[in-house]
Amino acid sequence: MDADTLSVLGRVIAALLAGGLVGLERTFRGRAAGVRTYSLVSLGSALLVAVAQYWEPATVAGGGDPTRVIQGIVTGIGFLGAGVIVKEGFSVRGLTTAASIWVVSAIGVAFGVGFYVHGAAATVLTLGALSLLRHIENRLPVQYLLHGHLSFHRDRIRDEDWLHELLRSHGFTITELSYRLSGESEMFEYRFVIWSSDRQAARKLGSSLLAQPEVVDFRISPSRE
Repeated sequence: MDADTLSVLGRVIAALLAGGLVGLERTFRGRAAGVRTYSLVSLGSALLVAVAQYWEPATVAGGGDPTRVIQGIVTGIGFLGAGVIVKEGFSVRGLTTAASIWVVSAIGVAFGVGFYVHGAAATVLTLGALSLLRHIENRLPVQYLLHGHLSFHRDRIRDEDWLHELLRSHGFTITELSYRLSGESEMFEYRFVIWSSDRQAARKLGSSLLAQPEVVDFRISPSRE
């Protein structure tokens, strides 16, 4: 294995690790884009830069500028990846799939210009990121972010101190809180964003709210943005 190949592999692995470290923080914060997504995007970027630096287009048979083809591939795959990202309520799905589509396009570029060793290594690293890092993500302590609202009849409103105490007793920390009063229905509503490190906290909070006779309506939705 020559020095250039070792240099490219070193860069790709370093990018994978750097992206993974940033992804760890995002995973801890309960964001949809976590370890795997950041690792794959970083890996793909490093691979494309390495291809651009070490590839000699003059060795390619035929006319035209192949680098423009690569630019078109990267741009086009970016739109394709965006198409698999779906927002449902306060949650986002498909970010890792979009990142894997994009990095696979970079691997295809590497194979297309004859960088077989680099493409094979990137394939192995991508498979490792998708499988092994999933287990790491599942075992990391995570801040579970929730959006919610509570509704009361106007004449049976519980005050803000009651809400704070209720959420605190279930291990939640409030990050956002707003109020809404509907003139037509005479309903008062708290809207809030909360987080907890306990994955069972939302279930316990829901059971507690069901037992509150003053609560007319409530909703608790997980959020991964």
